[in-house]
Amino acid sequence: MATAKRFVVNLAKEDFKFSCAHFTVFGRCDAETLHGHNYQVRVELEGSELDDLGLLVDFDQVKKVVRALCDSLDSLMLIPAECALLTVETVDGIVHVAYAERRYSFPVDDVLLLPIANTTVELFACYLWDQLAPSLEGTRVDTLAVDVAETAGQSCLYRAKLR
Repeated sequence: MATAKRFVVNLAKEDFKFSCAHFTVFGRCDAETLHGHNYQVRVELEGSELDDLGLLVDFDQVKKVVRALCDSLDSLMLIPAECALLTVETVDGIVHVAYAERRYSFPVDDVLLLPIANTTVELFACYLWDQLAPSLEGTRVDTLAVDVAETAGQSCLYRAKLR
């Protein structure tokens, strides 16, 4: 029985990174304190067929998209806009965030409201996957994985089929 061939391209460039502030919510009365991480991003592109020149995908195009995604998250306070335990309100150029007894206020230009339920490494990996996947339409890539590391030895890999 022949084994199906698979090609897996790994891209983990030094500049696939973003630094941000956040706090993770663990429940109604438990959350991390406000802090930051220097996240590293790695992507895996997988498929079973190469083009006539022996390529699975145009690396340069993928790298541009990953860099742009990292840049869009860099040096910001990331707030999970879909977290039911947070109240988020923007007034006069200030983003006000309330969680339990805590209150935070940030300049609107320093905040990114993300369409996620919490600022976990798991949801960052899924969010980046969702943002990267459309750029791979029409390629030979059929499976995409995005790995986000928040510290050395602590990461989440999110893998799913593209079609």
